[in-house]
Amino acid sequence: MLKFTSEHEWVRIEGDAATVGITQHAQEQLGDLVFVELPEVGKRFEKGAPSAVVESVKAASEVYAPIGGEVVQANPTIVADPSLVNSDPMGAGWFYKLKLTDPAEVDALMDEAAYKELLG
Repeated sequence: MLKFTSEHEWVRIEGDAATVGITQHAQEQLGDLVFVELPEVGKRFEKGAPSAVVESVKAASEVYAPIGGEVVQANPTIVADPSLVNSDPMGAGWFYKLKLTDPAEVDALMDEAAYKELLG
């Protein structure tokens, strides 16, 4: 199940785990990424808390946790090569994986149709 936030994060839910990244729209707005900082495994986040940082040639921006949980994996590939987020934001450019704290939080996120409507 794929869900989206109004801050342009995506989250793919698989059981009690969630993979998090930024959307195609977000990476287009940021431009070419030059730096990504990811959370440590074991770090816990509340929904909406800053969880990662991206820097591009244009600006630095925080990535927010779309749902609460504990980081169980981070993607070291995008730290070494931030351009992966630009070339494949919904695939190889994922940021981290969470073990969900409250699966009900997923219900508050947008589906793809609602997200596309948000973008206008």
